[in-house]
Amino acid sequence: MDNVTVFTHPLIQHKISILRDKRTGTNEFRALIEEIAMLMGFEALRDLPLQDVEVETPIETCMTPMIAGKKMAVVPILRAGLGMVNGILALVPSAKVGHIGLYRDEKTHEPHEYYCKLPSPIEQRTIVVTDPMLATGGSATAAVDFIKQYGGKHIKFMAIIAAPEGLKRLHEAHPDIQIYVGHLDRQLNENAYICPGLGDAGDRIFGTK
Repeated sequence: MDNVTVFTHPLIQHKISILRDKRTGTNEFRALIEEIAMLMGFEALRDLPLQDVEVETPIETCMTPMIAGKKMAVVPILRAGLGMVNGILALVPSAKVGHIGLYRDEKTHEPHEYYCKLPSPIEQRTIVVTDPMLATGGSATAAVDFIKQYGGKHIKFMAIIAAPEGLKRLHEAHPDIQIYVGHLDRQLNENAYICPGLGDAGDRIFGTK
């Protein structure tokens, strides 16, 4: 899968291990999600287009590169994907933020859309879709479907942990997008939870059950 990057950086792996610990509290968990997103984003955004602009330094005027065009859109899958947004915005503060709301049917585990709001013009932006967990791949696949329907073209997907089943499904459905994963876990269990996983990311980010 040439379009898939699974990170091996020691800082990312260390922070994911702390996320997994059930003793990690809400405040620390939330901060770690942002930090990991920023570390992943540093690599995922290495191909942002640049253009030379004129800048006057204290010494002289020069041409120097800055991010070109309409820049970026960060699109979290609600609600857990919100936890990764600030990590990306720390790198590109000018990025616009859209939202996609999906809920998973408890019996079929398939996603259903209840909200979609994207910055315009979406087709001119590099779009980073965020969701800490790539489990069955249903929500991720549906989110990318919606973005493409609205005209999105340059799409990246970022997940902190993924199950092989979900990664395979997203890759097969959208082989044209770039997928970034912090860690590839072992498998899904009978309830479609990632094993060993880290529990429910949304509940742990927002302190709910």
